[in-house]
Amino acid sequence: MSSDDTGAPATPTEPEPIRFGQRLQILRERRGMTREVLAGLVGKSTETIRAIEKGRHKAPGLDMVLALAEALRVRDLTDLVGTHTGRPAVGLFAGPGHARLPEVRDAINSLSLTTRHEAPPAAHLQARLGRAWSARHSSPDHREVIGRLLPDLIRDAQLAVRQAEAAVDRRAAQAVLSEVYSLSQFFIAYQADAAELLWRVAERGMVAAQEAEDPHAIGVAAWLAAQAHRDSGPGHYDAADAVTLEVLQYLEPLLPDATTPVLAIAGALRFEAGYTAARRGDTGTAWAYWDQARTVADRLPADYYHPATSFSRAIMGAHATTVAVELHAGGEAARQAVRAEAAVIPSRPRRARHRIEQARAWQLDGQPDVALATLAQAHEAAPETIRYNGYARKILLEETESTVAARRERAARLAVKIGLLS
Repeated sequence: MSSDDTGAPATPTEPEPIRFGQRLQILRERRGMTREVLAGLVGKSTETIRAIEKGRHKAPGLDMVLALAEALRVRDLTDLVGTHTGRPAVGLFAGPGHARLPEVRDAINSLSLTTRHEAPPAAHLQARLGRAWSARHSSPDHREVIGRLLPDLIRDAQLAVRQAEAAVDRRAAQAVLSEVYSLSQFFIAYQADAAELLWRVAERGMVAAQEAEDPHAIGVAAWLAAQAHRDSGPGHYDAADAVTLEVLQYLEPLLPDATTPVLAIAGALRFEAGYTAARRGDTGTAWAYWDQARTVADRLPADYYHPATSFSRAIMGAHATTVAVELHAGGEAARQAVRAEAAVIPSRPRRARHRIEQARAWQLDGQPDVALATLAQAHEAAPETIRYNGYARKILLEETESTVAARRERAARLAVKIGLLS
């Protein structure tokens, strides 16, 4: 997902494993130990340790692994070797599975056809959904918070659809269910082994939105679907554009008299079109859509903040940073990063995501120390955002191989803090 947490939810493609050598270097740097010292402790040459860390030497045998673990005082051996389950336990663009993922998965897959529980009214569910969005935006551990709320919310929303008798009540329940599925995607996104579940929820959300005939729910479902397509790789950019542009065409006649949420989702979709263009390297189209999105944002109340997409006046600077970063324009990305103040973004996970985009800008502009400092700010805003963000992980891995000792140690400490080795 490019937008959360764009974060926004995304489907990871080919996760890159954390190599044994990279793990070794992170752990060594965390202890402030030089290669020379480590080599002496395990009876190897400095060049051998260097070769292992750089991947030029095959991973050592068990005796040497245990010697390295002892020298580095590693408490959990999997920190050094990872886990061996046939695939990497941690990849750059797929974070660890959250402890609450099984509960959320069970709720999504549940049919509850024999339950005697009476579903809450749609208005009650809508109020709970609103509180869940607020909790997500205000919490540093936002996945944990919404992971606790989602199972009951999903089951009750599903039940409301099944028990609705009148057509108007069924449409209202479908609209709520669609947006509950949208919230679910923010929890599921970037978790290892959850790609299939993410797509299932995305498709169900779009079906429910269309059944509801609700423009706002359709727009949110399309916004998330477009991100999932785009983040599946360049071969899916056309699919992302198809979803975005078709729903924009559907919304266009409604905009003169649209509610604020519908207007906001139309603006968010315009930015998504620009985001995809930036991924393609189409500079003119990317900035043209950003300009269109800004025009929509200017029509919103100054203090308005869309709960699902974060679209608002406050977010446009962050969006400009993202466009420049995706276009790999280092100087422009750095200029936009300076202009876009993260403090104006009220959502903690979205603020952390913007800090990560700023860090990408500094990295592109050849300022790695500023990038690391900005990642530390992202961690302070919302640790669960940076823990699941592939771009942040990539920067940290790169800087653990820096030729500057202080930078390596700083990157290693933050890598351990966000759980990169877990």
